[in-house]
Amino acid sequence: MTSGGIKAEARAAAYARRKAAFAGRGPGDTDLLREVLAGHAGKVLAGYMPMRTEIDPLPAMAAHGGVVGVPVIPGEAQPLVFHRWRPGAPMVAGAFGALIPEVAEEVVPEVLIVPLLAFDRAGFRLGYGGGFYDRTLEGLRARGPVTAIGFAFAAQEADRVPTEPTDQKLDLIVTERGVIRL
Repeated sequence: MTSGGIKAEARAAAYARRKAAFAGRGPGDTDLLREVLAGHAGKVLAGYMPMRTEIDPLPAMAAHGGVVGVPVIPGEAQPLVFHRWRPGAPMVAGAFGALIPEVAEEVVPEVLIVPLLAFDRAGFRLGYGGGFYDRTLEGLRARGPVTAIGFAFAAQEADRVPTEPTDQKLDLIVTERGVIRL
């Protein structure tokens, strides 16, 4: 089977696990993320606007003691850029339906909360297949230190995520059940 076929199968299984976990989510899903982010107070944080069955980082983002941005897709096969977000800020639909701030004020993150479909204990994540976060992390890391935090339900853990040479590792993973330091 090709790499694309292996990843497609892994994505289908991961979607199903995440959907089941999302249905059983609880109010404390972001408690550990808030604790982790407290150690990064004052740093520029990039989170994401949750879509479909993604675990919701917004309460932790709103509580962050520093500038917060959300991703904007400037075009196919390009790294993400990040626009400043504040709770209650006017939002509009961006690429793929993700909400982005109506007013574009670019920020450069030092810490990223990264959405995912699946993760493994080696620090790899399975995303949606566009490579946006891999390109973004590669570019940011070339400029200086960046902390990439995978945020997911514990049920999204896989024994091994299929990888390619361009895949970027996470620095830690936060679930509703614990923090995995890599």
